[in-house]
Amino acid sequence: MTRTTPDPTAPHTTSAPATAPHTAPHTASVPATTAPATATHTASVPATAARTASAPVTPATTTPATTAADSTPATTPTPSSTPAPTPTSEAERLRRWRLVLGGGGADGTGCELRGRDAAMDGALASLYGREKGNGGNGPGGRRSAGLGASAPGVARWLGDIRTYFPSSVVQVMQRDAIDRLGLSALLLEPEMLAAVEADVHLVGTLLSLNKVMPETTKETARAVVRKVVEQLEKKLAQRTRATLTGALDRSARISRPRHRDIDWDRTIRANLKNYLPEYRTVVPERLIGYGRAAQSVKKDVVLCIDQSGSMAASVVYASVFGAVLASMRALDTRLVVFDTAVVDLTDQLDDPVDVLFGTQLGGGTDINRALAYCQSRITRPTETVVVLISDLYEGGIRDEMLKRVAAMKASGVQFVTLLALSDEGAPAYDRDHAAALAALGAPAFACTPDLFPDVMAAAIEKRPLPIPDMAEQR
Repeated sequence: MTRTTPDPTAPHTTSAPATAPHTAPHTASVPATTAPATATHTASVPATAARTASAPVTPATTTPATTAADSTPATTPTPSSTPAPTPTSEAERLRRWRLVLGGGGADGTGCELRGRDAAMDGALASLYGREKGNGGNGPGGRRSAGLGASAPGVARWLGDIRTYFPSSVVQVMQRDAIDRLGLSALLLEPEMLAAVEADVHLVGTLLSLNKVMPETTKETARAVVRKVVEQLEKKLAQRTRATLTGALDRSARISRPRHRDIDWDRTIRANLKNYLPEYRTVVPERLIGYGRAAQSVKKDVVLCIDQSGSMAASVVYASVFGAVLASMRALDTRLVVFDTAVVDLTDQLDDPVDVLFGTQLGGGTDINRALAYCQSRITRPTETVVVLISDLYEGGIRDEMLKRVAAMKASGVQFVTLLALSDEGAPAYDRDHAAALAALGAPAFACTPDLFPDVMAAAIEKRPLPIPDMAEQR
């Protein structure tokens, strides 16, 4: 699109560059630029005058009223409970749209980037470009995807994006680079691993490459994984322990509780036969209270984790939670991972990094075989919680799988099915198997890491699970 020079005799005629940025916010939902667009409309005369040096400045009172904001004189502040946003200059708006659109004649901005902006645009062009050109840094260029085939080149690009963008954006761009440009193999290079922004998704990718990772890279990879695991433990451990400790206390019942430990709801229900109508009073002949979980009760928890490739993030979170649960003396925690084979990693729960490197992401799925192993390890069914974390795409015997779940529930096991344990949104899963489990009284649902302690607490107390709205998950 060729930029049109405004006619000095018609200062309010809209030129091509002004139209593109003003119209685009209404067709592309870009919150960061929509607000500045409104602010520019409010102070339209100064912005137009700044854009065209030769155009005479017309007083604000003679500007045609195109919006409600324009009808108010520029010198009169609009009453509001909050301060009005600072108007964004036309040059700044053009700069932002140039970065969003990627350059070339079709962007309509006619804006040339220099210095830091040009470097930022180059980093974006390396990842999100679609057509070959000069990288989008010149007026006629378009963005072109490509980071080159060398790890040093990618490492430099990773350093650039960490300079120009916040951490949350860097993580998204890293995932896009791995998916769009096939950079998984370059993660095997130590110098590249040293440059990445570590997150759960990167850990999942490293675990999938574990078996082909050279020894020179494994130590760097373990350091990256340990950094993420420690961050997750710091975030999740305290709340998990507090929530489950309370649940364990409430699940332990004693008949001679101290006053502060009396469970009044259960005590009243147990003594309703002793109600005295004339006094409108229940005589509590039998007291029911909470015990001390660490001394009087011990629950068994079995985490059964699908390690197929699609469950990478869930494997990371489940391993961290497994380590946290194993650190609680009132719980006997077992962690089992499976694909078509079953591996018991319970003896490595003291270090979740060892657990993660003991997994092997990818391969098929045999849920029935995994549940058969877990069932064989249950010795106290009424005090056991089994958590199956899987997308339920079964490669084994479906009917046998359902029979095992039914048998465990009939024996008193609290059975929980999580389609995902991550914060990635609605997962893909086998809806037929999920419906079959729900018919057995074991509803399957996706669970975020923040909700997991509440789910476990409900299972330990044998009360209804806090199942999220399934409509939202779809």
